[in-house]
Amino acid sequence: MEFLAIIFGLILLIKGGEWLMKAAVSLSLSMRVPKIVIGMTVVSFATSAPELIVSLQSSLSGHSDLALGNVIGSNIANLAFVLAITILISPITVTQSFYKTDWPMMILATLLFIGFLNSDQGLEQWEGACLFILLIVFLVYLILFQKQAVYDEAPEDDELLPLQKTISYFFLGAVGLWLGSETLVKGAISLANSLGVSERIISITVVSIGTSIPELSASIIAVINKEKAISIGNLIGSNIFNLMAVMGVTALVNPIPVGDLNMLSNDIWWMLGISLMILPLVFLPRKKQLGRLDGLILLILYVCFLWPLLKGL
Repeated sequence: MEFLAIIFGLILLIKGGEWLMKAAVSLSLSMRVPKIVIGMTVVSFATSAPELIVSLQSSLSGHSDLALGNVIGSNIANLAFVLAITILISPITVTQSFYKTDWPMMILATLLFIGFLNSDQGLEQWEGACLFILLIVFLVYLILFQKQAVYDEAPEDDELLPLQKTISYFFLGAVGLWLGSETLVKGAISLANSLGVSERIISITVVSIGTSIPELSASIIAVINKEKAISIGNLIGSNIFNLMAVMGVTALVNPIPVGDLNMLSNDIWWMLGISLMILPLVFLPRKKQLGRLDGLILLILYVCFLWPLLKGL
């Protein structure tokens, strides 16, 4: 029953995020906002909405480990699971934006996040404010000075909808995200209690893998349809937003204490290690390309990370 609640919650979150993005893009186009700006702000925030709502809901209901585990697990899964499966199917070429903006900013955000967590075993409101302000500065820098680096972030589904339809999508998206987060969080808590494991383990395994399914399916569909080159920047951008927008906003609304200290001794270091690992993989064995061997290495690392946790389920 708990698994059904989690699956139902994930479906509502995914659809709610899609509906919200359609409405947000349509509204931005009607206001004649440049496409690059839409991609780096409106679309990025809309696609992070499910993680944001789940983390907010978890934190406000006193389940901070679900909020933290959701983001830490998603960041690990984005690189060691979604990216790994994608490049196992088809190698991808790495663009200049990876070296100039994407990877350095992801590492900076990760180190800042880890520093904040270790300093007081949680995220305080001022620390959330720092993360969010740094994100705004980063976005302004990209839009003003690195436009070439963000062309891939521009929305593909840029349909201008009638006002009535835009409002309907906003309403459906908001309801879907709220109801989905309620169902998912309650299902995850119930599953943790019934299995006798920590909320950290449920959030880092079941919840984070579930919230990474949309990125995985989108990447696989793009490979099959031989669409434009899949940018590693999309997944790295998702990691940046998870840390600085999702965690930043959640901590601003409500401080997030660390309940299970294994997050500090194990999980965050896996997140940092896999994030750092991406750079040498880009150069070895082929320069500026991620191939099937790299995908296999990342997938093995993901299994090594998950295996001890899954044994506890």
